[in-house]
Parts: sequence; C-alpha cells; structure tokens
Amino acid sequence: MTGSVKAPIRIVALTDSDSYVKWGAALLSRAPAHWDRSLFLLETPALPSDSQLSAALAGTETGVMAEVVGLEEFAARLSAMNPDIVLVSVRGKVVKVAIRTIVGATTRRPVIVTGLPGISVPATRLAVAHRAQADLFVVHSRREVREFSELAASMGVEQRFGLATLPFLTLGTRRRQAGRGDIVFATQAKVPAERTDRLALLGWLAETARRSPDRRVLIKVRAAIGEQQTHAETHEFATLLLQLDPPAPANLVVASGPMSSHLADAAALVTVSSTAAIEAVALGVPVLAINDFGVSAEMINPVFEGSGLLGSSADLVRGDFRTPDPAWLGDNYFHGDGGDTWLDELDGLLRIREAGALTLKPQRQGLAGGMLRLAWDRKRILGHYDRSLAGRIAIVIGTPLSAAARMARRAKRLVTGTEPV
Repeated sequence: MTGSVKAPIRIVALTDSDSYVKWGAALLSRAPAHWDRSLFLLETPALPSDSQLSAALAGTETGVMAEVVGLEEFAARLSAMNPDIVLVSVRGKVVKVAIRTIVGATTRRPVIVTGLPGISVPATRLAVAHRAQADLFVVHSRREVREFSELAASMGVEQRFGLATLPFLTLGTRRRQAGRGDIVFATQAKVPAERTDRLALLGWLAETARRSPDRRVLIKVRAAIGEQQTHAETHEFATLLLQLDPPAPANLVVASGPMSSHLADAAALVTVSSTAAIEAVALGVPVLAINDFGVSAEMINPVFEGSGLLGSSADLVRGDFRTPDPAWLGDNYFHGDGGDTWLDELDGLLRIREAGALTLKPQRQGLAGGMLRLAWDRKRILGHYDRSLAGRIAIVIGTPLSAAARMARRAKRLVTGTEPV
C-alpha cells in the first residue's frame, strides 16, 4: 500500500466458530507483515474447544494468537486500540451485532471487512443480506466474485467484493508415492442431512476399507461429540459408525485435528462438498466428490460441475480418485496470488477513510422492533453469555413474535414462490 494512507496499519479480527476462526486467522496471516495484527474470539455458544481452536489455528503465524473476549470487552478493546480495519470473521447472524459493536465503540469508524470461510457457490441472498453493511466482502474465486456481484446487484445492495486466494491453502506437489497413505473422508455437519444418507456414506467407506485392509480410511470430523461447530450436526458420524451392520472394519477410523496434517499423508480425499477438496487439490492429492445425493444447492456441490472430480459411491469403492480438469481451475479457487484484489480494495477503502468519506451502509434485514430487536439479536447470538435483563425480556417477548413471523414468511413463499432474504 502506498500513498497517503498512514502506516503501520492496525487490523483487528473478530472470530466466533471453528471454521470462522480458521478462515479469519489464516486471512489475517496473509495481511502485510508490517501491519499490527490482533485476533479475538467472541464468547458465544459456538465457542470452539481448546482442541478445535488448536486445529483452527494450525499453520497460521505464531504471532497471531486468539484472545477470548466477551462482547463488552471487545468493544472496550476496540475503543482503546482504534484500529484501521476490523475483519468480521463470524457467522452470518452474528455479523450485524458485531458491526453495531464496532460502530458504537469507535469514534472514527474502521474499514469493516467480512467474508465466508470456504466454498460459497452458489451465492445466497442470506449471505449478502447478513453482510450488507460491511465495506468489503472477501470471496475466493473469480466465479464467486461474479456470482455474488450479480446477486448483490439484483438485490439492490451496493457491495465491494475482494478476491483472495483461500488463505489456508498450501500449494505444493505430491510428496508420497501413488496409492500410499490414508483415504481421508471430509465430513460436513449439513451435507448430507438425512440419517439414512449418512449411514449409506459410512457403508461405502466401510466397504472401501475392507477392500484396502493395508491402509486406513479416515473419517475426519470437525468436532468431537459434544463440541460445537459452525453448523449444528444432527447425526454425528462417530455415533452412526457404531450402528453399522455389519460392523465397520478396524481400519475405518475417526479422527479430528487440522485437515492439513491429514492431507500431508493422504492418498486421496473424499467428500460430498467440503472445502477440504480444494485444500487437497492444492497439494496434488486426488479427490472424489460423491454425487450419489445429486448435484444441487442443497448439497453445496454445483461448483464441482465441470471439474472432473464428481463421481459415485462405486468409484469410491473401486478407488477411482481424480485430479481436476485444468480448464476448471482458473475460475475456481486457483486464479493465482497475482489475481487477488482484496488488498487493493482495502487500500482504496483506507484512502476513503482518510478523507473522512467512509459512510455506513444501511442494514438489509431485522429492522423492526427498535431497542427490543437490538436486545433480541444480542441475546440470540450470545446465549448464556448475555446476562442482561433486556436480553431476558427480549427472549420472552420476541420468541413467539419470531415464530409468528417465520410462519408468515413461509406462507408467503408458498403463495408467491419467492426466495427468503
């Protein structure tokens, strides 16, 4: 960054759940080395465990350490630090509360940056609406920039999108001989959602393990039983594994820890739609994206169309893993660091801030309710960490009102066929 923007730049990152800690810490590590960087972890019911936090921070620079804070303490720290940039690396419903806190705690508002921690195709209206007040929305492929820009324009949301290479990717070449190492299955909390589908997946993995008794088939989980994660998981793979009939072979195992550690020794990566597939491609690890459940927005896997990575459960059992079509790479996460624009966008926003022209855009949803709504939003994201009387009152009054509003929106969608914001 050059010109009139003062140096050094002070950037503060606020994170909450496991995947947003991983993304926020990694993106913070990609900021210029001379910047003053701080990382905070917000106390919410999604607070990662110590082991999850260790996995999420693996590979980030040692100077970037997470400090756990409550919302009031974060506001106080912001007021004292007077940052130039705040990276809001939190779940969608937390973003607007975080932005209110930033605006209320700073006399000279910092540039507010936000984003999504992995594959974000297809672009969704909720993702745009939740982050509409941010100054910069970071995404990770040319396709994502294009799709989000088109969607935001159709919604009437004025938004800057910055392109950043997925910050936790490690670009490299194969380190092992073909056919050696674990077959790693990257689990997801939401996909597939149904118990029967998840049991089917485990059955295919068990058969793969039986046919390859000399190596492990490793089920990589994001959370141990009882730990929280970004998306709630109804049917945990570790629990379902005990219910397989016939029982799973001994070389089908469950493990947590950093994905990067497992991929370092992997022979292949299997998933439905996890961003781990992109991590594997970056390392030259063959991938199979299971398409038995269809290719759809619900499966979060349309991005793999044309990649050459999609295949069936029969391909998994045969050990037919793939490398991506080179024509797919440039538009999907492998544009090269020279294609990144997010730091240039930040430079422009910092200049606007220096000129005193950085304005706060309007909130796009959750506008009704006044002070009660503010207390409701805060209580919903902080849970038991919010001990305020206003929060307790808001939950008592707001819960039935919220249920009625959801029913009304559902009825409207059934009548009009419109997509919710």
